[in-house]
Order: sequence, then structure tokens, then C-alpha cells
Amino acid sequence: MLGLILAGGQGTRFGAGEKPLALCGGRPMIERVADALADAGLEVVVVASPCTPFTQNWCRAHDLLCVCTGGKGYVEDLVEAAALLGLDEPVVCVSADLPCLTSELVGEIVAAYEGQGLPALSVWVPVGDSPVDAPCIDEVDGRRAVPAGINVLDGGRMNEVQEETRLLLDDPRLRHNVNTPDALKAAEAFLASAESTQAMDCNHRKKDIDRSTR
Repeated sequence: MLGLILAGGQGTRFGAGEKPLALCGGRPMIERVADALADAGLEVVVVASPCTPFTQNWCRAHDLLCVCTGGKGYVEDLVEAAALLGLDEPVVCVSADLPCLTSELVGEIVAAYEGQGLPALSVWVPVGDSPVDAPCIDEVDGRRAVPAGINVLDGGRMNEVQEETRLLLDDPRLRHNVNTPDALKAAEAFLASAESTQAMDCNHRKKDIDRSTR
């Protein structure tokens, strides 16, 4: 299965260069997303545009297949990319600004798609009752939710409205959709905390192993 990374937006709210290349925890966001998709067994393709020329250069330098679309919008770029790639099978479509995405989450989403019968699946994140700066808020499984920026679509029907399953995932890793400098700082803080916790867990396991071998 292909994993398309949408990296052609203007990033007007971000206002600090090309958003896919913004460093989050010392690594470009697009690199973190690409690794999550690749580690889940997907073939990664980046969808860029004239708005993101340095992202295209980065892809060439890192041997990532990149197609350049017109940069007219998320849907328009997907339709154009599908035509350029000759897609006729399901594809995972992910925004480049989800630096906390992991291969575990990608695998869970792909499994959910394969376990249902509709041509498309969209991922949603619950937001509770607090005010949210999001272009789309809807009710999913009885909870207020926003799109996570991840969809699985039928590549052969990209220019059609596809009937979809809505998958609600209450996972903190999906809450960091970076659209502003403040959101980037929040994502970096989350990653630092998660990596610190992971390091502590590894140390605890090492100590347990050392005790058991004495």
C-alpha cells in the first residue's frame, strides 16, 4: 500500500518557511511522518507543489519519490497526484504536519480500513467541550471531534466523493497537527516527554533483566 504525504500547502498560518521541513525535536516533520509510514510497511510518496520547492529538494536528497502538483488545495492535489501516479488501489494519505505519528498508529488505521467495507476511511480526534481552532468540527461516535489529517482512500476513485467510515481515535499522538509556531512547540514538548518516558522504561527493563541474571 502507498502512503502519500501531503506537503504542498502554503502554510500561511505557520509563517516560518516551508512547514514540512520545520524541525520538531531536531528532525524535519516530514521525515518523522515518512519514517512512520515506511516502518509500517508502506511505500512512501511525497505530494509537493510549487509552494514547497525546498521540500522537493529534500526528497531528492533523501531518495524519496516526490510528485509535484499544482498546490491548489488538499483535494485537488490528491486528485492530481492519483492521476500522475496512476493509482487504482487504496492509499493512506497523511498531512506532513503530524510529527508525532508512529508506525503503530499507521498499522492500526490500515487494519481498521481493511476491516470495513467502504471505499474510504477518515481518522478523527475527540476534542471535548473546549474551544478549538479547526475548520471542521463534527460529532463522531457521540463526541465532538476534528479530522486528524489522515485518510485512507480508493486511489482509483480519487475524483469522486467516496463513502467513508469515520474512525475515532482518542490518542494524544494525533492531537499535534502543527499549523502554528505554538503548535510546533507543543509537539516538541510532547515528543520530549514521550522519549524521556521511553528511556526510563528501557532503564527499568534493563535493571529487571540484570536482577534476574544474578
